[in-house]
Formats: sequence, C-alpha cells, structure tokens
Amino acid sequence: MHWRELEVWKKSHLLVLETYKVTSTFPTAERYGLIDQIRRASYSVPANIVEGQARHTTKEYLSYLYNARGSVEEVRYFVLLSRELGYIHDDIYQTLESKYETVSKMLNGLIKSLKP
Repeated sequence: MHWRELEVWKKSHLLVLETYKVTSTFPTAERYGLIDQIRRASYSVPANIVEGQARHTTKEYLSYLYNARGSVEEVRYFVLLSRELGYIHDDIYQTLESKYETVSKMLNGLIKSLKP
C-alpha cells in the first residue's frame, strides 16, 4: 500500500495543516521558538511515515514509525505548553490533543501489524 493511502498518513497530514493554521495566531516573538518547534514536530510525523515506507525494509520502516510516534508526543507537549502560555484556548487544545492521540493510536496499530 502506498503511503498516501494510509489513513494514519492522511490524518497526520491534515493535522500538520491544522497545526500551521493554529500557530499562525501565536505572538511573533515565538516565530523562532515555539512556532518553529511545534511545526517541525508536526510535519515530522507524516514525513517519517513516508521516509520509513520508502526504505523498503520492515526494520527500517518500524524505526521511522517509532520516530513518528515520538514526534506525536513532542507535539502533544507543545500543544499543552501553548495552552498554558495562553496562546490557544481550551477548546482548540482539546481538539488537537484528541486528534494527536488518535494518530498515536493509529501509529501503534501500524507498528504492531508490522512486528514479526
């Protein structure tokens, strides 16, 4: 199956777009701080899925999926931090947290399906 057909890639890609939109409202002082960090971690998720699949070995694919899962958790922390700094409202926090939790669970499922 091509990576564009993977539901976890589709959801994570849409989350990147949503994360960019949310962070565009952050203070300009965060341009090279939190905005940059949260965006990098966000796009790292689908990018690692793509790169891992391109490696053509299960072992390498799993390694990249673990990296993607780590990036999900990194974003979840940055979303929490953003809420606590007052950059996002609770409703946006809850929405993003829920969506990233779903992607995390989907990655766990994909990882389990690939393990020998």
